[in-house]
Parts: sequence; structure tokens; C-alpha cells
Amino acid sequence: MTVIVRDLRPDVLADLEGFARVRHAALPYILFTADAVRHNLAHMPAAARFRSLVAEEDGEVIGTAQVGLAHESAEPGQGFVNVYVHPDHVRRGAGRLLVRAAEEYLAGLGAVRLYAWVLDEPANRAFAERHGYRSSRSAHFLRRDLVDPVLPPVPPVPPGVELRTAADFADDPRPVFELDAETMADEPSDVDSSVSEYANWIDQYWKHPLLDKDLTVVAVAEGRPVAFSVAYTDGRGGYCTAMTGTARAFRGRGLATLAKTASLHRARAAGCTQAFTGNDTGNEPMLAINKRLGYDICATEVRYVRELG
Repeated sequence: MTVIVRDLRPDVLADLEGFARVRHAALPYILFTADAVRHNLAHMPAAARFRSLVAEEDGEVIGTAQVGLAHESAEPGQGFVNVYVHPDHVRRGAGRLLVRAAEEYLAGLGAVRLYAWVLDEPANRAFAERHGYRSSRSAHFLRRDLVDPVLPPVPPVPPGVELRTAADFADDPRPVFELDAETMADEPSDVDSSVSEYANWIDQYWKHPLLDKDLTVVAVAEGRPVAFSVAYTDGRGGYCTAMTGTARAFRGRGLATLAKTASLHRARAAGCTQAFTGNDTGNEPMLAINKRLGYDICATEVRYVRELG
């Protein structure tokens, strides 16, 4: 059978479902739905030149790639290519064809450095290295069972702090955007970046179909959000912490732990059965928080980089 690579068709449900199915099979610790795949393709900023590619064999989607430019970086010429093939369809050439198509596209846009996430498994790492990529930093995926009736209690809310949800900011989410922008700027990364403009943030993040505003907990002090734990849910029992952070002036007070613990309790009460999150391996404060909350590391990804010359 012949494997072909083409663009994902956002108006074809089978493509969207196929893309989500492959990603979920390869990365079961991240939430994927057809609606989320469509949304990401439709609302990525134009400057990212974003494309979603699929590898198809006999009419079936067996591989995927997300490709684009790190448009928010101060350093031009940086791109990303994240390729995942369904575990039942490896060694058929899909990964190789996807990487080739992605690199040709990004080189045509002037990219000189490419970044890719690769699961920390021998075959995956060997594949990346055969294609000229070298390893750099890494990140963990973590999982927690929410069926377990024992959850750490929600810590006492400090004086002057109030817990709200993202839904409470439906009329004016700009304060949440401002907190997100500040915390994202301090996230560990190979590429310096920042949160997009407010209007883009609304379309790309606030309106994301997986964002659960009722389970996203926001700590408010001095009249503004100062810490939050952002929750994604897939309607199938999956719950994922997409971001947890605290404004710089309020760090060291346990507010991130407070928000995340409160969100976990809300998630279990809402019927979620599994909780996922991710942390850079060097982000020791958040790894410690997640360990106290009962999360276990379930997989690791390695960031690979290739210089185009």
C-alpha cells in the first residue's frame, strides 16, 4: 500500500477525527478531539504559517504533523515540526514522508532552525537523530486517577484572596489574559515567545473548545487575577491542566497549589475520571506541587533541534 502526505481538510470530518485518533493513540496523556483540531487550524495566527499534515494509507489517516513558524519569537527563522504516527502503523514510511514535507515547507519560508518534540523512547529518538536532529531539554507528562476518592484537601484561602472561576470573567476576560501573558513569559522554553495580542488570545485560547471555564480556577487579590489553573476537558472523562501560574509579585504564597487543588476537586465533582498535566523536567516547583497532588510521571518527551544549512 502507498502512503501519501497531504494537508488536513478542515471541512472533512473523517480527516479531523483521523487526526485526533492518531494523536490520542500516540499521546494518550493529551486531550484531542475533532473540534479541537479544527479550532487549532482555524485560529492559529496568520504569521505562524501553520499547517496540519496527514499521512494517509489506503484512505486511512495513520500519521500527523503540525508545522509552522515560531512567529512570536524575537529571533526570526525558527520553526516547529511535530510528527506523530499511529503506533499500529509505524515503519511504513509515514514519519519520513511527513518530516520531508514539513522541512521543505519551512525551508521555503526561510526557517533556519527547527524544533520538534519526540517521545523519549529509543526508536523515536533514533528516528530524530537519523534526520539530523539533536536533543536538548525535556518535559514530563503526568497522570492522576480522579476516581480515587482521596484527594488532598483544598488549602485554606489566605486573607485578601478570593477563588473564582474563568466563567466569572465571561463579560471581561482581559484580566485573565494579562495574567496568562505574564506567566507564559516565564515558562521554560527553547524559543523566547509571548502571548499574542488580546484579540488573537480570545480567538485562539479563550474560545478553545476544550477550555472548561467552570473548572478553571482563578485566585483574585487586590482586585485582579494573581494565580490560576487552566482546565481543559474532552467530555469523555478526561481533564487536563493546560497551564498553572502565579503573577510574579504573588509567588511563594501557595496560590498555584490552591488554584490547582480547587480545580481538581471541581473536576472530580463534575465526573472527570483522569487528570493529566505536563511539566518541563527542570520546573522543580511545579513538579513538587504535582507530586503532592498525587500525580505520577507517565511519559517523557525530548525537545530536538535541527539547524538547516
